[in-house]
Amino acid sequence: MDANFNRAKEGLRVCEDVCRFVLDAKNPTRGYKSVRHQLTEIIESLKILEVIRSRNIGGDVGRGSTRVEFKRKSAMDIFYANSQRVKESMRVLEEFSKLRSKKLAENLKKLRYEVYALEKNVIERG
Repeated sequence: MDANFNRAKEGLRVCEDVCRFVLDAKNPTRGYKSVRHQLTEIIESLKILEVIRSRNIGGDVGRGSTRVEFKRKSAMDIFYANSQRVKESMRVLEEFSKLRSKKLAENLKKLRYEVYALEKNVIERG
C-alpha cells in the first residue's frame, strides 16, 4: 500500500502542477490539491510511519523505468500519464483497503471518482 500511496500522491502533484503552471487553471489546480490533501489524511489514519519502516527500496523489483516514460512530448502527455498512474494506484489502494475497512475503501473510491472528473475537465480544456 505504501508504494501506491506514494505513486498516487506523486502523480497528483504532477497533475496539480501542470494545471497550475502550464494551463493556469485555478479550479483543477485546487481540485488536485484537495484530493492530494485528502489522500494524505487517509495515509495518516493508517499510521503510515509503520509502513514506511518496512520499505524495501533496494529490493523493489518494480523500481526501474520503462521506455515509454522517456517518450513524453508535451506537458499534456505528462499530465495524462500521471493521471493514469493516480487512478491505477487509487484503485489498488481501494481494493486492498477493503481488507481493513469498508469506510476507508469507500472514501478512496470517492476520491478516485473525483480524479476522473478532474481529468475529464482538464482534457476538455486542453
